[in-house]
Amino acid sequence: MDRILSTEELKEDIFEENIRPDNLDEYVGQNEIKENLRVFIKAAKMRNEPLDHVLLYGPPGLGKTTLAHIIANELGSTLRTASGPSIEKSGDLAAILSNLEPGDVLFIDEIHRMPSYIEEILYPAMEDFEIDLVIGGGEGKSKSIKINLPPFTLVGATTRAGDLSSPLRDRFGIVAKLEYYTFDELKDIVMRSGRVFSINVNEDAAMELAKRSRKTPRVANRLFRRVRDFALVEGTGVIDMDITKKALARLHVDDSGLDSIDREYLTSLIEKFNGGPVGVETIATSIGEEVTTVEDVVEPYLLQEGFIKRTNRGRVATEKAYEALGYSYNVGLFKEN
Repeated sequence: MDRILSTEELKEDIFEENIRPDNLDEYVGQNEIKENLRVFIKAAKMRNEPLDHVLLYGPPGLGKTTLAHIIANELGSTLRTASGPSIEKSGDLAAILSNLEPGDVLFIDEIHRMPSYIEEILYPAMEDFEIDLVIGGGEGKSKSIKINLPPFTLVGATTRAGDLSSPLRDRFGIVAKLEYYTFDELKDIVMRSGRVFSINVNEDAAMELAKRSRKTPRVANRLFRRVRDFALVEGTGVIDMDITKKALARLHVDDSGLDSIDREYLTSLIEKFNGGPVGVETIATSIGEEVTTVEDVVEPYLLQEGFIKRTNRGRVATEKAYEALGYSYNVGLFKEN
């Protein structure tokens, strides 16, 4: 069963396309990035030039894909999409690039997962709008050919900017870090989703959803859809406070936005390992999750909200974690220097 509070994109999230804003005016949050993009896009259009390549980074679920769509719409261009892990051979990248039209926006999600030898082919494409390919095989039978490309804008998205090589990162003219959302911003997103799906949402219920959404729009919209189901089947068709709290209780999402996997993580850290310090691999094994899932999906929110600390000796549960789970605070064997 997929985790309701996961910030990873799930199959059902295709429905987010129905509520995805089309322009910067409709996009909620990330105000500084939004206003800067507005200037950069307008200047590029005034010069009749492609927009500089854009790197969007930050935790999953904050709207990087949505921003890529908006950039293309604001430029009046076509968006072409690809995923870093799917580009395995130089021919894969060449096929993508050679099919671009002038002014297109190429969006590569999880760009940090592209192989290094693919990155090297991308460098001249980004700088000079051309690629060099070696074709043929065997000694004396291979040759290098140059393919000219139309001017385009690359939008790369990553949750791990540190995993990008410096040469690739330096070729992006616009670099923007997406931040977690405020409760008020998430409330506005929930209210907008209600309008798009033609269902009434009380403001207090929208705020309750916002507070339990891990400061992430993707989670807010996912919770909205599940609460909408409860409102239609077991309520009056209106998302009010009563049906919201009832639905969230059934979904095991508590007042702090913690779900069953979060609590399992914290319980294991406190009960099995005396609050830490303990390595992430050990914790992942103890709760039956992959290390990458723990690091990319579970821990970011726990760290952001101060439920755990990451030290060079391992993870440590904070006093806030003990209080959230109803344990008496125990500093364990760890003494911070």
